[in-house]
Amino acid sequence: MPSLRIRYQTMEFGDMDIHIRTLRDKQQFLDIDCEAINLGISSAAWPIFGVVWVSGEVLAYLMLDYHVAGKRILEVGCGIALASLVLNHRLADITATDYHPEAGPFLLENVHLNKGKAIPFVRTGWGDADSGLGEFDLIIGSDLLYERSHVNLLAGFIDHHAKSHCEVILIDPGRGHHACFSKKMITLGYAHSQNKSAYAKHLTQPFQGQVLRYQR
Repeated sequence: MPSLRIRYQTMEFGDMDIHIRTLRDKQQFLDIDCEAINLGISSAAWPIFGVVWVSGEVLAYLMLDYHVAGKRILEVGCGIALASLVLNHRLADITATDYHPEAGPFLLENVHLNKGKAIPFVRTGWGDADSGLGEFDLIIGSDLLYERSHVNLLAGFIDHHAKSHCEVILIDPGRGHHACFSKKMITLGYAHSQNKSAYAKHLTQPFQGQVLRYQR
């Protein structure tokens, strides 16, 4: 029976320790029932959800002291969900989504490792029919714009789940699609701003991307 190589580690965010179970590296693949392949996830793309990316670190640091009281929050394309775990530690109202069939089980295990309350998780794609998630005050995500085709899909998904007054924060490492995405969000009625991350000294790897913010 094939198996995955797993890594356990503790990441520090300020005075907060987050314990995570991740894939050992980006060479892992296990899709016994072909669930991922049937969803269009290739063997090359399969492990992307299960490792720590620097954009995810930036988002987690940003959520460490972000004002979240009274806000319903959605993490889109959560992957290993560092930001959700940080917010859960802060007892925020956080819901996570991802397209990958293993993201939910990994999140469940990581919540258990951190002795946190259950984080609602929905496996859904940005182009799927209404998943019943509802609307949110704050929508967050990191490294989501892999392809040009993701621009309209992601903007539409976010807009569908945004309350009439909503903040959106995305961490983009610079894959070349954020300008088109920002134009699309502006046409949907969002104000846009962007800036460099202020957390460079805390990160495990260099980060040259942008913090993208949208608000309406």
